[in-house]
Amino acid sequence: MSTISAVMTTDIVSLPANSSIVEAALAMRGADIGYVVMTEQGQPRGVITDRDITVRVVAEGLDPAQTTLGEVASGELVCLTPDHSPSDAAKLMRELAVRRLPVIDENDRLVGVVSIGDLAEELDADSALAEISASPPNR
Repeated sequence: MSTISAVMTTDIVSLPANSSIVEAALAMRGADIGYVVMTEQGQPRGVITDRDITVRVVAEGLDPAQTTLGEVASGELVCLTPDHSPSDAAKLMRELAVRRLPVIDENDRLVGVVSIGDLAEELDADSALAEISASPPNR
């Protein structure tokens, strides 16, 4: 069986915790993705999704230009290493009810992100989720 390093995305967008939600939204739009990895002192500390922006910022009436990623990020971040298996990642995602997991190297540096779509393509290439994940994004 392959490892996470074979299926993870290495084109990562990360921003420091003191970045504004507007900066995160612009980075997501620019990279055509739905998440950014929040860092503190270069280490991954959280994941901010487009849903987080909607639910935790817009729906709460917060100012996205004044609200920082650090104020919105979820609690404890769980990461994988490149040598974990896709099955390990799927099990962890299921247990934590998350759709993405950062991947770090032995020095805690961010080297990738594995998503539920990445795993679907690897573990069940014929599934509807794998087909959707392999399709080009809507614009």
